[in-house]
Amino acid sequence: MAKKSTNKKSGAASSTIALNKRARHEYHLETKFEAGLELQGWELKSIRAGRANIGEAYAVVRNGELYLFNAQMTPLVHASTHVVADERRTRKLLLHRHEIDNLIGKVQRDGYTLVPTALYWKANRVKAEICLAKGKQEHDKRHAQRDKDWQRDKQRAMRSHNKDA
Repeated sequence: MAKKSTNKKSGAASSTIALNKRARHEYHLETKFEAGLELQGWELKSIRAGRANIGEAYAVVRNGELYLFNAQMTPLVHASTHVVADERRTRKLLLHRHEIDNLIGKVQRDGYTLVPTALYWKANRVKAEICLAKGKQEHDKRHAQRDKDWQRDKQRAMRSHNKDA
């Protein structure tokens, strides 16, 4: 029987379940919160099989509680035969009351949006990273893309310069 690795670096890479890469392009991300997810058994099995996607997901405050909408967890055929599985069902996010109150104030008064940026394992639980975000204008997106291209070109130039020397 193989031993489990206790190396923190190798465990950190495999703890990420799903990323929302588009969120960094679409929004100015500000404050991050770690929230638990209320999941059903078939959803946990599908997450372990790597069938989670939060690319189009968003979080909303309803009745003083936080919910995750439009997160896709595709059910496994052999694991959910006795359950009617809805892959895009609304899932409750678990946070402390003072964190929820803080988020409610920011969303309602200051016009922020709650965007899930990552799903990951923490111990044996699934956690969601939720960010307070403001939407970017089109010119902000172009500016960010220009900066990204410049950094990439600069790295290429440095590599080619180091090869020649």
